[in-house]
Amino acid sequence: MPPSGPGPNRGGLTPAASVVVEPQEWGRLEWMVSDAIGNSDTLTVGKCYIRPGMQNPPHHHPNCDEVLHVLRGRIRHRVGDDYVEMGPGDTISIPTGAIHNAHNVGEEEAEFVICFSTARRQVVGE
Repeated sequence: MPPSGPGPNRGGLTPAASVVVEPQEWGRLEWMVSDAIGNSDTLTVGKCYIRPGMQNPPHHHPNCDEVLHVLRGRIRHRVGDDYVEMGPGDTISIPTGAIHNAHNVGEEEAEFVICFSTARRQVVGE
């Protein structure tokens, strides 16, 4: 079922072949749900992949909270001045405006789901 037209929540299927991929020097971002994709008015959902030894740059989201859930690999996640090591099954909630980033400290590609409390995610510093 393709995304429905404008309206509350919108909904719809995003087939794997339709995922929006953004290559990065450190890995890649993949987007499945957002206003830009056309299937949500309320949130953004994607996956982040970070190559071993690499990290995404410190950044923050001035308009939304983020939830990050690790599927594979090990990361050291920074939120503000706090650091926490995370592995498969671990989840962290990042408040609006908090500077954060993830560093892959494992030997395999890290993969995690990222979800934002708006369909129009803003990012500063990435």
